[in-house]
Amino acid sequence: MSIIVSNIFHFFGTFIHGMKDAKFRSLLFFVIIILLIGTAFYHRIEHWSWLDSFYFSSISLTTVGYGDMVPKTDIGKLFTVFYIFSGVGVILSFVTSVANKAHERRAIESELALAKKYHR
Repeated sequence: MSIIVSNIFHFFGTFIHGMKDAKFRSLLFFVIIILLIGTAFYHRIEHWSWLDSFYFSSISLTTVGYGDMVPKTDIGKLFTVFYIFSGVGVILSFVTSVANKAHERRAIESELALAKKYHR
């Protein structure tokens, strides 16, 4: 259980570390905007709840696509095609950025631990 808690703290620490980087903040901004656009669209056009709309937007852009929800309208289907093509790249870039920040953070922590060890 402590490994899970440790990983959760590390994830949020990585996120805070990433917020210092302009590229990271820009990608986060675009991810939020893209998710908001998709959520609002599906809520308005497909008449889904806000939660269902956000859920569908998220699983579509992360390419999970469980298949439990599908757009019923023609405009919803067309939007989904273009939404996925335009959003997947942004999501992947953001996930890559988070992974890079996690790697940077671990490297810094390792260097600090080594420095502490040898400078006692």
